[in-house]
Order: sequence, then structure tokens, then C-alpha cells
Amino acid sequence: MIVDCAVYERGHRRTGPLPLEQACQASQAGGAFVWLGVASPSRHEFDAVARECNLHELAVEDAVKAHQRPKLEVYGDTLLVVLKTARYVDPQEVVEIGEILLFLNPTFIVSVRHGEASALADVRERIETDEELLRAGPGAVLYAIVDRVVDDYETVAEGVEVDIEQVQEQVFSSGRSNPTERIYKLEREVLEFHRAVAPLGPSVDRLARGHFEPIPAELHDYLRDVHDHLLRVTTRVEGFRDLLGSALHANLTQVSVQQNEDTRKISAWVAILAVPTMVAGIYGMNFEHMPELHWRFGYPLVLILILTVCAVLYRRFKGSGWL
Repeated sequence: MIVDCAVYERGHRRTGPLPLEQACQASQAGGAFVWLGVASPSRHEFDAVARECNLHELAVEDAVKAHQRPKLEVYGDTLLVVLKTARYVDPQEVVEIGEILLFLNPTFIVSVRHGEASALADVRERIETDEELLRAGPGAVLYAIVDRVVDDYETVAEGVEVDIEQVQEQVFSSGRSNPTERIYKLEREVLEFHRAVAPLGPSVDRLARGHFEPIPAELHDYLRDVHDHLLRVTTRVEGFRDLLGSALHANLTQVSVQQNEDTRKISAWVAILAVPTMVAGIYGMNFEHMPELHWRFGYPLVLILILTVCAVLYRRFKGSGWL
């Protein structure tokens, strides 16, 4: 359950592994804090963390069950920040949504991750090389994690944008393929992506503008930059929904046009074939006195007449665009 547990002091990580109890005790020293990384814990497994960090029972329930909306809540001197992570799987064209819950306190930060998206190991490695940023305490870790999640949003948006461009080309291509199912599938994935991205904006804005003890003032500019990136991604995702709606409407129009063209072609061929059918029907009535029935050249003359009329009709239909 516990992925990593470390104590940071004056911008550096203390060497050697530390069990949870010792890490929490060490973080009580002035200027030190502990970062505890947890992955998909059960309620029983997370109880030890909740006891050591004195986490609120409602926040603990959110961390174990997951499936929360992005939000920011305050429990005493501890902040709970819920983030939705995203990863785009191609060529399946699926947006995998995960979740990260952050418990932020002046002496600790607990990150609880559900799902495969936005792994935090490289975030820890990156921030441990930035001594100046790490001196800002648990708020710096919060910033680094939120920044990573938003960067992953931009990667997902780029993947979705490529697939939408392919759908648009498919809709207006000369081929007979019908991308309706693909459009509906992309619309569903974009909707899920939008539900993960859009609600996070107000929470990050509160972090950037608010006065929370674990977040020093020097981090506000960093969080405002993340908020700007998040707004840009949100605008792109909202644009995706409009593009897919327009593509679906255009595709339905294209299908209707193709069906009309098929109907006209069928009607034209039916009209052409009606001529020999009519003549054959008349001569098939077996009356004794019929025009040119006993004439030597009657049979070829009727065939020539049928072919001539059919050729004239074909030329007229071809000229009018029906064939």
C-alpha cells in the first residue's frame, strides 16, 4: 500500500528508509515534513495512516472509496484536494480516468493514488532535485503533483485532437465509410474527460488566491500558472465537444446526400430497364395480329428500337447527374 515514505528538511530528503511512525515523529521538528505516497489502499490498510496523521473520518472515507469529484475541502488545519488523472490510450481511443487525493498539512502531505494515470514516482524524483522549491514545504509537493496532472491533461487533449481531425477527414472523404459509431465513442470519452478537467479549475484558483497555512505566498504564482494551463485545456475540451457535434451533424447530412444519390441512380436504371420490359410484355401477350409480327426484320427492328430508347434515356440521365 505505501509506495514511499520520506522526511524532507531544508530542501533535502533524509537518507534511509523510515517506517510511518518514525517519519511522522521526525516531521514534528521545525521546518521538516513527511511525504507519504499510498496506492489504492483498503479501509483497513489506510486506518494506520489516518491515525498517525489524525485525518478526518469523512476525508478517510473519500480516500478509500475514491470516485470523488475534483474538489478542495478544509478539515481543521488539513486540506483535502481531489484530482482526477487522465491517460489517453491509442488506438483504442479511450480516456482512462484515475484519481489522486492529497491530504495537506504544515507537517505532512499524504498522496493517495487510484488508477494508472499520472504516476508520482517521477514527480518525487524531479522535486527532490529542486532544493529551492522543496524548501517551500508540503505546498511545493502539492504544486508539483497538480502541475503533473495538468500536463497529462494537455497530452490527452493532443491525442483526442488528432483523432478528431481523422474523423473530420473521414466524414468529408469520398469513401463510403460511416464514422457515426466512432464519433459517438469519442463524444463519450470527451465528456468523461471534461468531467475530470472542468471542476478542478475553481479548486486550483482557490489554492492560488487563498490563504492556507500549508501553502506559502511564494507558491501562489506557480499555482496561478497551473490554473492558466488548466483553463486552456478546459477550453480545448469544450471545443472538442462542439467539433464532434458538428462532425456528427455533417456526417448525417453526408449519409442523407449519399442515400439520395443512390435513390436517383436506382430510379434512373429502373426507368431504363422499363423500356425493354414494356416491349417484351406487349409482345408476350400472344395476340395473332400485332405490328410487324410476321415481318422478316421485325425482331431486329424491335431490338434496335429498345437499345436506341435505352441509350437516349441513359444519356439524358447521365447528363442530369442521376448516373
